[in-house]
Amino acid sequence: MTRQEIYNRIQELGSKQSYIAAEMTRLGFWNQGGEPTIPAELTQQATALQTELNQLMERQRRYQSRQAMLQEMRQARMAAAKQRRLETKVRREAARLARAETWKNKLATTVPYLGDEVSAGLKNTTSDPARLAYFGLPHFDSPLALAQAMSLPLSELRFLAYNRAVSTVSHYKRFYLAKKSGGKRLISAPMPRLKKAQLWVLEHILHKVQPTEFAHGFVTDRSILTNATPHVGQDVVINVDLKNFFPTIGYPRVKGLLTKLGYSEAIATILALLCTEPDTEAVQMDGKTYHVGNGERTLPQGAPTSPAITNLLAYRLDRRLQGMAARFGYAYTRYADDLTFSATGAAAGKANQVLWAVEQIVQSEGFTVHPDKVTVMRKGDQQRVTGIVVNQKPSIDRATLRQFRALLHQIGQSGWESKTWGNPNPTADIQNVVIGYANFVMMVKPDLGRQLRATIAGLISKPPTSSSASSMPTIADDLSPVSAPITTPLVPPTAPPASKDWWDVL
Repeated sequence: MTRQEIYNRIQELGSKQSYIAAEMTRLGFWNQGGEPTIPAELTQQATALQTELNQLMERQRRYQSRQAMLQEMRQARMAAAKQRRLETKVRREAARLARAETWKNKLATTVPYLGDEVSAGLKNTTSDPARLAYFGLPHFDSPLALAQAMSLPLSELRFLAYNRAVSTVSHYKRFYLAKKSGGKRLISAPMPRLKKAQLWVLEHILHKVQPTEFAHGFVTDRSILTNATPHVGQDVVINVDLKNFFPTIGYPRVKGLLTKLGYSEAIATILALLCTEPDTEAVQMDGKTYHVGNGERTLPQGAPTSPAITNLLAYRLDRRLQGMAARFGYAYTRYADDLTFSATGAAAGKANQVLWAVEQIVQSEGFTVHPDKVTVMRKGDQQRVTGIVVNQKPSIDRATLRQFRALLHQIGQSGWESKTWGNPNPTADIQNVVIGYANFVMMVKPDLGRQLRATIAGLISKPPTSSSASSMPTIADDLSPVSAPITTPLVPPTAPPASKDWWDVL
């Protein structure tokens, strides 16, 4: 070994004696000579004591300077704090990842949260199977089962039902239609994904529960004709309109209806959120459009589920109004928000009493009578029920028919361009509008309706003039065949008469 290597070895062992002891042992002198163990142990102890003494002397040297001592203590504290922060950060990150994984697994099987003010009942998954079976409704054990029945991923069902105060996405396309009485009506048309979900709810849940026999709007095998027929040939006919019918029905009432049908609060919450929406306002900020909710969630005018829900929620209203009408000797029917009462003989003189009772019942059921849309029609007047004249038999207003025939004559002379009918809608196609009114006539008077349809078919197939060539969509197929009557007409436009027509509620 070189001298430097020896010095390094002595420094490594701590003392010269330790190096000598190690070398004597390595070379075998102490084992061969029978050197006792105690001196080696004493040497090791001396070495340890010398090392400790050197450390203490070094510390004493450092502590002689107060500033150096404080700096060392500060650095030690900072190092310890840094180590603790690192350990805390690692521990919190591990806990965060564990919570995220748990939440991810939970979201894959359930819906724990759907926004403020609507999520309290999502933990209640207890349903009433007997009541569901009574109504013939499907039973869902969990939101996942509901999503699978609707052929939707659970994440999409959650997205469609989520209650957002502010969102960059709107599930509805909103536009206004002019009212015949003045003003505008807000229409909220659901976007395709939400509309598909609402149609499923309508078909598999809402349509399975039958409303009362007095409800004729949006019910299978019933129409404006069945609504008007009970009031034909009466001495007095009373029409009462409910104000803001759909917006009056809020999310809590829809959820309560679904729970009464037997669904758990969790399932009822999801279904009610799918069928309601708040009034929103579009706000521009930083180049983005935000939809800000304004008020509680209500039934939107334009959703396919809204009419069926109103029919079910008006079940008790219909029963109470029918009971009241029977006591006064009146017949009663309802088409959406149009209430109609009629009577003959002595009962016809009780119209004021009937109107007072109607207002009391309507208010107690959470609705409001429109004060400007209450009409009492005596036998000498033209009595109209949802657009159908009922004085002697179901018929069509003659003045309106004359105007419609005049319109068809003008179209035959100068084409379709710049022609309107009823309450003009700038987005409506005039050909669809006149077809709709012809279907309406055909439902009430089949022979006349078929004649009108044949005339319209001829006008559509007629070669367009140069001024009307741009307004000639190919929809002639909608008018063939014209020999068979139809029971479900296309939505016709409003005609000019003074009272409210049946399609105005649409």
